[in-house]
Amino acid sequence: MPSLWKRITFSVASVMCVGSAVLLVVALSTERWVRGRILCKTAAELVNASRPELDQFTGNIYYGLFQGGKTKQCGLGTRRSKIYIFPKLVRTMNGGLHMMVIVFLLLAMGFALVSLSFCIYNARKVPYQSIKGHKGLYLWNTIAALFGALGVLCFLAAVRHHRLTDRVANYRESFFVLIVLEDNLDWSFWLGVGSIVTHVAVCGVVAMSRIKLPKKEVKKPEEPTISALDLLY
Repeated sequence: MPSLWKRITFSVASVMCVGSAVLLVVALSTERWVRGRILCKTAAELVNASRPELDQFTGNIYYGLFQGGKTKQCGLGTRRSKIYIFPKLVRTMNGGLHMMVIVFLLLAMGFALVSLSFCIYNARKVPYQSIKGHKGLYLWNTIAALFGALGVLCFLAAVRHHRLTDRVANYRESFFVLIVLEDNLDWSFWLGVGSIVTHVAVCGVVAMSRIKLPKKEVKKPEEPTISALDLLY
């Protein structure tokens, strides 16, 4: 049976692994990876709009790994539309890179659950094999953090170098050309980053479990000593 300190630290590590998996689930299922502002260039050029008037032709866009939405202002009032990445939109962008983001995040989630099972095992039993103990936890958490980092970096590459926001904004736009004025990473993206940080913190908690706390010594009662003079009396 592990000591109380080990049970506490591995229990904390288990909760953190669950938190990492939850962060990835929320990140994958939400639509706030990127948010930005889009300008309806076609309508602005038709009326020869100057800078103060450009606000009337500026809309918003947001999207995640599977879907999103946009609001465009093209002189015909505010028009909102839903964006679905699959099955058709993914063909117009770098589909392989986009699929790599999803696969890497799913692998990170899987290894987070593997790490969770090892944390629970170490909290209940003393492992006799090194891969089931601290070394195994370092390994699985490192792999989970690595896959999470690869997913985040691939998404950054798609946004910054493959003009992902521009492709998403102009999908199925046959009459209007939309220009992306700005695009920023939103909170869903940072949840993925938070999952990576969580696995690094788990490694720190696992390292803390190896600290040996000083045991409280119980003083034994002193036994009475009998000398030779005492025996004479």
